[in-house]
Amino acid sequence: MVRVFPAGQPLKSINAWAWRAHSQAYHTRMDMRGAKFHTSNRGTAAVPLVCVRAQGSHAFGIFYGQNPIFVSYDMVLADLILMIFLIQTVRFLLKPFRQPRLVAELIAGIIIGPCLLGKSKRFNEIMFPLYSRFVLRTLGIFALMLFVFVSGVKMDLTLIKRSGKKHLYIAMVSVMLPFLTVMAIGLIIRKLMDHEMAKISSIGGIASGLSVTTFPIHYTVLEELNLLSSEVGNMALSIALISDSIGMNFVTVFEALKQVDVSAGTLVWYLISMVVLVAFLFSAIRPALFWIIDHTPEGQAVHESYVVAILLGVFVVGFLTDMFGLAVAFGPFCLGLLIPNGPPLGATLVEKSETILKEIMMPFTFAFIGLHTDFSAMTEAGWRTLGPLFTMVISGYVSKFLATMIGAFMVAVPSRDSLALSLVLSLRGQVELALYIHWVDKNMIRLPGFSMMIFLTTILLATLTPLISVIYDPSKPYKVLKRRTIQHTPPGEEVRILVCIRDKKSVPSLVNLLEVTYPTLQNPLSVYAFHLVELIGRANPVFIDHDNDPDPDDLSIRFPDSEAIRNALILYQENRDESVKLHFFTALAAKRTMFQDVCKLALNSKATIIILPLERQYDGEMGTAEQWGGGQTLNTEVLSHAPCSVGLLIDKAHRWHLPLTRCSGGTTSHDFIVLFLGGPDSRECLAYADHMVANPNVSLTLVRFLSSNPEGDDERQKKLDDGLVTWFWVKNEANERVIYREVVVKDGADTAAAIKAMAEEKFYHLWIVGRKQGINESLLEGLSTWTDNQEELGIIGDYVSSSDFVDADSVLVVQKQILRG
Repeated sequence: MVRVFPAGQPLKSINAWAWRAHSQAYHTRMDMRGAKFHTSNRGTAAVPLVCVRAQGSHAFGIFYGQNPIFVSYDMVLADLILMIFLIQTVRFLLKPFRQPRLVAELIAGIIIGPCLLGKSKRFNEIMFPLYSRFVLRTLGIFALMLFVFVSGVKMDLTLIKRSGKKHLYIAMVSVMLPFLTVMAIGLIIRKLMDHEMAKISSIGGIASGLSVTTFPIHYTVLEELNLLSSEVGNMALSIALISDSIGMNFVTVFEALKQVDVSAGTLVWYLISMVVLVAFLFSAIRPALFWIIDHTPEGQAVHESYVVAILLGVFVVGFLTDMFGLAVAFGPFCLGLLIPNGPPLGATLVEKSETILKEIMMPFTFAFIGLHTDFSAMTEAGWRTLGPLFTMVISGYVSKFLATMIGAFMVAVPSRDSLALSLVLSLRGQVELALYIHWVDKNMIRLPGFSMMIFLTTILLATLTPLISVIYDPSKPYKVLKRRTIQHTPPGEEVRILVCIRDKKSVPSLVNLLEVTYPTLQNPLSVYAFHLVELIGRANPVFIDHDNDPDPDDLSIRFPDSEAIRNALILYQENRDESVKLHFFTALAAKRTMFQDVCKLALNSKATIIILPLERQYDGEMGTAEQWGGGQTLNTEVLSHAPCSVGLLIDKAHRWHLPLTRCSGGTTSHDFIVLFLGGPDSRECLAYADHMVANPNVSLTLVRFLSSNPEGDDERQKKLDDGLVTWFWVKNEANERVIYREVVVKDGADTAAAIKAMAEEKFYHLWIVGRKQGINESLLEGLSTWTDNQEELGIIGDYVSSSDFVDADSVLVVQKQILRG
C-alpha cells in the first residue's frame, strides 16, 4: 500500500529504505507465503506501509533548485548508465579469464544489490529509491520477454527433424535421468521443505527446470567461444533443441498442476486459455507472417510497419499469457518460434532488435535481479530453510552432467568431446533466470532461495565456461601430419580444390582459375564448391551437401543464390566432359566460425588447396581488401588452421568473364607471371603454375629474385628452391610459352622497382606470388613500410594487389600447407 503526499510537502520522516527493510524481516514480522518482487492483487499485497513523495514534472531543472533524484525519469536513466558502465567494466576485467558475458552481467547486478553497494542506506536513497525500482522491474520483465522472443526467432525447429538418432538419444537421457533424480530426491526430503515447496507441483516444476537444457544460453556461450560450427557445438545445439521440446511439455504439465492448488475449475480455464492462445497463433498469426514474406520484394528488408506490428504483438501475447496465469515469457517464445527464421523476416527482426536488447534493455533485467539478490538473507534463512533446495539443485547439476556423459559414451562420442558436450549442456542462462523469477511469483521459492539460485548459476557459468575452452580445441582435427599440397600431388593423380564462394559476383573469377588449371582426363580436377552464407536471424548453423540432400526444392526456396551458383558451376562441369568432378555445399555460419566449416570440409574432402576470393576496391590512391567474414577473420583464420595449402584470389579488374568453351587453335590468350622469391610458399606457387602451363592458351613468365649478398641466404631452403626451379626449367625447356628470368637485387626498393618494370613492360592477366617470401631478408628490406595488409597477403602479395603500378586482372597469393601438431 502506498500513501501519496503532495510534491511540495517536506517529508523528513519518510525513509525510502523502509521498503527495502521488509525483504530481510518478512519471515519474522509478517505471515507471508513467499517474498515477492512487487505488490499486486495476486497474494502479494502484504507488504509494509510505505509513504513516498508523489513525482511531479521536471520542467525547469537543477539550476532552479530541483533535485533530479526525486524524479523517476532521471533516476531510471542514472540507473541505466550505472548498470551499463558496471557491465562493461566487469566484462573488461574478466576477459582474460574467458568468462562469458552473462557472468559479467550477473556480477554487475550483484554489485548494486544489498550484497555490496546496496548495503549503504545512502546509496539506495540516491540511486535506487522505491519509485525507480518499480520501473526497473517492469523494464526488466519487458527485456526478458523480448529476449525469449528473439531466441525463438533464431531457433530453427527443422533442425530437430534433421537430427540423427544419436542426438535424440543423448537428449532423452540428459533430460529424463536428471528429472527422475531430482524428483526422487525432492520426494525423499519433502518433509524438510516448507509448505509451498513441498507441493508436488513445486517439486516437479523445480525438477523440470533443472533437467531441461535451454537453447539460448548454449548458443550465446558457443558463439563467444567460437564453437558454433564445431562438432561439439553442432551437437550441443541439436540436443538443446530436442531438450527444449521435451522440457516445454514438462513445464506445461507442472504449471497445470500448480493451478490445481487453487481449484479444479482454475485448471480447466488454464488449459482452455492455453489451447486457444496456441491455436490462434498457429491459425491466424503464422499465415499472416508468411503473407508478409510473400509481399516483401526479393533482396529487400521487411517494411518497418510490419516489424513494429510484430514487436507490438510480443507485448500483446505477453499480456495475454500473464492474464491467463501462464508464464509471461511463454507467449513471446511461442510467437518467436512461429516466425520463419533467416531472411527476410527473421533476419530483419533480429537485426533491428538484438543490439538495443542486449546493450540497453537487458541491463534493466540484471539490475532488477541484482537488487533482489541478498546473500545475507541466505545466512539469515539458514541451512534448515535452504538445505532442501540446495540438495535438489546440486543433484540436478551433477545428474545432468553425468547423464549427458553416459549418453554420449553409449553412442560412441569420443571421450574429450563427451566431456566438452556435458559441460556445455550443464550451463544455465537467461531463460533459467526468468524461471527463477517465475518460481518466486508462484511461491515455489522465497527470496533467500532466489539469491542462492543466482549465486549457484553465477558460479556454475564462471567455472564451466573456461573449462570448455581449455578441454575442447576445435582446431585440433585440422592438425594433420600428411602433406596435402599441389607440390606433393603425384602426376596423373586427381587434384582436389576447395573453392569458397562469397556470392554470385565471385563465380566468374573462380571458374576462370579452374579453367586455367587445365583439368584433363589424364590430370582430373575434383572441385568442392563451398557457398558460405552469413548466419543472420537464426542461431543454428546449417551445413548442406546438395548432392545428398533429400529435398532439393526446399533448398532452392531457402537458398536461391546457392542454386544459381550451383547451376553456373554445373554448366562449367558439363563442358569439361569427365575431367571435372563437382561437389557443391552450402553453409550458414556466424562470421567468427566460418573458418571452421572451411577447414572441416577441406579435411574431409582431402583437398590440396583452398581458394578464397577477395576483391580490391580503390578509394583514390588507397587500395583496400573488401572485408569478408568480419574484418579479415575468415581469411586469417583459414590461413592459420587450414589442413592444406591456401590461395587468396584477388580480383582487381572484373574483366574475366565466365568461360564456357575453351579457345581453339592453340593461340595464347592469357599471360601469367610467377614472382619466385624463394621458400615453401614460392615453391607451391611454381607447382601450381606447372599445372597451368599444360594449358595451350597460357604463357608463363617465371622470375626468380636473388640477393646480391648471398651471405644471408638460408642454405637449406636455397637447395630446395634450386632443385624445383631446375626441374621446372628442364621440363619446359622446349616450351616456347615459358620464359625464365633471374633478377639480382640488393634490397626491397630494388625488388619493388623490378616488379614495377615488369608491369610496365607487359600486361599480365594473373600474378602468382607466395604469401611468405624470401630466403634472404635483404630481398624485402624496407618494403614492410609500404604495405598495410601484409598479415593477410604477405608483403609482396599486398604490394602487387594494391599497387597502381601493377595493372592486372587478378593476383593469386599462395601459402603452402603448414604442418601442425
